[in-house]
Amino acid sequence: MKKGVFIAGTDTGVGKTTIAAGLARFLKNRGIDVGVMKPVETGCSCIKEELVPRDSLLLKKAAKVEDELNMINPYRFEKPLAPLVAAEMEGGEINLRRLKSCFYNLKKRHQFIIVEGIGGLLVPLTPRVFTFDLIRLFNLPIVMVAKNSLGTINHTLLSLKWAETHRVEVIGMILNNIMEEQGLAEYTNFWALQRLIKIPILGVLPYYTYMEEENKIPSLGKLIEENIDLSCILL
Repeated sequence: MKKGVFIAGTDTGVGKTTIAAGLARFLKNRGIDVGVMKPVETGCSCIKEELVPRDSLLLKKAAKVEDELNMINPYRFEKPLAPLVAAEMEGGEINLRRLKSCFYNLKKRHQFIIVEGIGGLLVPLTPRVFTFDLIRLFNLPIVMVAKNSLGTINHTLLSLKWAETHRVEVIGMILNNIMEEQGLAEYTNFWALQRLIKIPILGVLPYYTYMEEENKIPSLGKLIEENIDLSCILL
């Protein structure tokens, strides 16, 4: 099997965390030692003067790891903005060397690693570093996640074209139904994308209400197992 994957999105709010956490729990249930990482998280809640990275905590619980939270999530910010903007507004700065160090420490500890990105491929971390640069630094193949809605075809084609141009491997994509109500676009996106892209569509996730309670995390693993073809990862 591969050594890890980078869960990237065509946009923000496409369901990367649900898929990353579900994949982590699925692999854990199969006896695979899986590590998780979310290098940067914005929009964190501030509780008792401490920033709480909800997505990163969900990943940690899903994978059942004891790794330090500061290694899983080296940078977190309160404002729900692109990392570059959030960091500048909150007086911080993202250091690529620190991200690289945390990643390789986690990679050494685990058989397989799942890294969840933030937003799309061109979300800026610094004025010169984007999510895409982080993927190349970690040297991981991409599983691309797109929300199943109107506009998905354009966002997907743009993201895949950028990855292809810069010679980064995308092993498959997942369509995620983020809205309960389904329209014509949601019913036709899968068919249209099959004709337009070269990579396989690994599956379409049904509408799923985001739940972070620990006792409901197992359902995320089942969600992935029942709807996603993971042969590109496991073989």
